[in-house]
Amino acid sequence: MPSKRPTISDIARAAGVSTGAVSYALNKRPGVSAETRDRILRIAAELGWAPSSAARSLTGGRAEAVGLVVDRPAREIGVEPYFMQLISGIQAELADGPTALLLQVTDNAEAELTTYRRWAAEGRVDGVLLVDLRHEDPRVRLVRELGLSAVLLADPVGRLGMPCVWTDDRGVMTEVLERLVALGHRRITRVAGPEEFVHTGIRSEAFTAAAARLGLDGVRIVHADYTDESAARAVREVLADPEAPSALVFDNDVMAVSALGAVRELGLSVPGEVSLVAWDDSALCRLVRPALSAVRRPIAERGATAVRTLLELRNGATVGERRTSDPEFVERESIGFHSG
Repeated sequence: MPSKRPTISDIARAAGVSTGAVSYALNKRPGVSAETRDRILRIAAELGWAPSSAARSLTGGRAEAVGLVVDRPAREIGVEPYFMQLISGIQAELADGPTALLLQVTDNAEAELTTYRRWAAEGRVDGVLLVDLRHEDPRVRLVRELGLSAVLLADPVGRLGMPCVWTDDRGVMTEVLERLVALGHRRITRVAGPEEFVHTGIRSEAFTAAAARLGLDGVRIVHADYTDESAARAVREVLADPEAPSALVFDNDVMAVSALGAVRELGLSVPGEVSLVAWDDSALCRLVRPALSAVRRPIAERGATAVRTLLELRNGATVGERRTSDPEFVERESIGFHSG
């Protein structure tokens, strides 16, 4: 029987170093001393190590793959239209070239970090796309330490010094509130995503600022986790309040669709007693009745722009922030006049 092919992990164990250090040495990247590099290369030769893909030597050492980690429960990804649209945009951009998308779904932040370390150590990807940017996000520092090219799908905040692709949600948030106010709504609640995400804060700031300009004092922000269950709980809670809102604005389509059912369970009508606005405008918004008014965002465009930016970065280009086309508010039957 042939012996097992030696791996980077085997070299790391024999040399008494991390897999990351082995990756730096084998790929001739900075990050290890000359002495350590020589020792790793010697041990690799003794073990008979060779790159796992013969094709890599024909492409200048490239993996011809870009990585995307989605840190959400797998069952949530299965019903979340946002990521399906994002991936469709990425795949459309990659369709005519040799580069593939390597997708990994994790269920906690540490597992996501471990994935980046493994990809870097094994030379699996040429770069990564980072989604759901958090405040003080450890991924930004880690990918730099690993020498991975990276593009953020996030607003250009915090001077992170990393290329980003972003969509301006501020203007459309103001448009939504202006339309609801024109329909007579004064008490409006925003059912937002997790507070830890930077984009949640940006939308909340825009919501609060627009409410202040419009003279609204009955606005409120509550947080959920993008799932239908969390949205239903939030809706039941806010509608049980004596000062219940007459309009609800959600951070994704799944929560808005769930809210439609929760409102009906409470014996209320949409839009007669409660108006609903979704965010992203997937097919879900058009399939339910009444059809949901929604903010339509250029999600596929965002994915295509992000991966195109990453490939340019990989090829040595200098790239910065790139803004997609603006979202638009699509009005349907889920919002109506309120006389209270």
